[in-house]
Amino acid sequence: MSDPILEMRRVSKSFFSIKALRNVDLTVYASEIHALMGENGAGKSTLMKILSGAYRPDPGGEIRIEGRAVRIDGPLGGRAAGISIIYQELSLAPNLSVAENIYLGREISHSGMLARGAMRSGVGPILERLGADFAPSSLVAHLSMGQRQLVEIARALHARSKILIMDEPTTALSAGESERLFALIRQLRAEGLAIIYISHRMDEVYALGDRVTVLRDGTLVGSLDKPQIRADTIVRLMVGREVSSFYKKDHDPRARLGPPVLAVVDIADGQRVKGCSLTVHAGEVVGLAGLIGAGRTELAHLIIGASPKTSGHVELEGRAVTVRTPGEALDAGIAYLTEDRKALGLFLDMSCLDNINLAVLGRDAKLGCILDRDKARDRANNAFAALGIRAPDVGVPVGGLSGGNQQKVLLSRLLATTPKVLILDEPTRGVDVGAKSEIYTIIDNLAKSGTAILVISSDLPEIIGICDRVIVMRAGRIAGEMRRTATSPFSQEDVMALATGTEQLDAS
Repeated sequence: MSDPILEMRRVSKSFFSIKALRNVDLTVYASEIHALMGENGAGKSTLMKILSGAYRPDPGGEIRIEGRAVRIDGPLGGRAAGISIIYQELSLAPNLSVAENIYLGREISHSGMLARGAMRSGVGPILERLGADFAPSSLVAHLSMGQRQLVEIARALHARSKILIMDEPTTALSAGESERLFALIRQLRAEGLAIIYISHRMDEVYALGDRVTVLRDGTLVGSLDKPQIRADTIVRLMVGREVSSFYKKDHDPRARLGPPVLAVVDIADGQRVKGCSLTVHAGEVVGLAGLIGAGRTELAHLIIGASPKTSGHVELEGRAVTVRTPGEALDAGIAYLTEDRKALGLFLDMSCLDNINLAVLGRDAKLGCILDRDKARDRANNAFAALGIRAPDVGVPVGGLSGGNQQKVLLSRLLATTPKVLILDEPTRGVDVGAKSEIYTIIDNLAKSGTAILVISSDLPEIIGICDRVIVMRAGRIAGEMRRTATSPFSQEDVMALATGTEQLDAS
């Protein structure tokens, strides 16, 4: 390897009495994708904010870029040193054009007037190099999330950045947009850019990472080269325990399987879902697996009345129920955890207390219209204790919590309605491995208490680890079903064979 482009040595950061980083080292090379991993609170973002100039480190550490010691004073200093950061929440101005966003803070002007034509001409070659399908004059508000990501990258390249930091860049992207982004990241690596890639998604790290550095509790616990990058190794470094300890399964529905709580009979929407039937029993965790676009979320939306059915019906405890809206589903005892907690689940500016109590306000109200704040606070405090929600107080805004704690707040809201059926759509998306383990424990405890649970997940180890039965969808239909037994657990290969149709090819 050539000399490193970045060396961070003995970097520490304290916030009053809290030590966020302790003597952390990080070495990054040009033409490298360096994954930075760790649980929420491990210090990843703090380290990158120091590198980009948002935070000033404690005395005693050192940052060297291309062998030269640098002092980075503020974000402008970071940019001058050749460092750009793309945050999970993109920092574009939606009311400005693409060119104006790329030149933001470095505008071209003539006689006090913005030279918009010159700026559009200036960014044209970079957009063409990135394969952008939009013009420099396009308004950012009209672009998709994938296109906005491209504008952020174009801004970094236009500023002649040497080091690009990407913080959870695929969180809001579709599968197709993510694949295009991966191809672009590899292209930038080939062109000599050093990329620091922060992600909780193991599959992305496997696909992209040349090296991985892992932080835990503000300290460096290890760095791995490409041949050493394995899920069990990374997880052990991140949380200090084996991956096999994640999937708690103390409940045993095989001991006494009663009648189904939820039955879906030949349900269809005329488009994405084509005559699907399934059952979920009390105390059972059933996984709904399949490739992206197979119709899993669409099926869940039909069950809860979020989308209209063209045929079929839903039964709850043996009786047909009419469910036309998610509210009616919740009243009937069917609760749904959305896959997009920020856009469709939580009110980020509202407190944890208000988010948790939102679904039961009418039930608690005194005289039908006066909110019972004492009961609401008790419920929120009980939820914090039961689900291990970590926050200073139930009154803090939920938007300031980590992804795992946000997910547990949303789950608390559903559990406050005491549902008979709980449908969890991608329940651990965007949360770190420690929070995943805690959510798995919550699911296991709910199953032990008799709740019927349907889990939709794209994470095959998750499906295999927590489910008693797996139903696989393919092209809008149920492709097959597998049940866990003491002697014959199902495997990821079995699920993928049904999801892709290869079991039919093998049979022929």
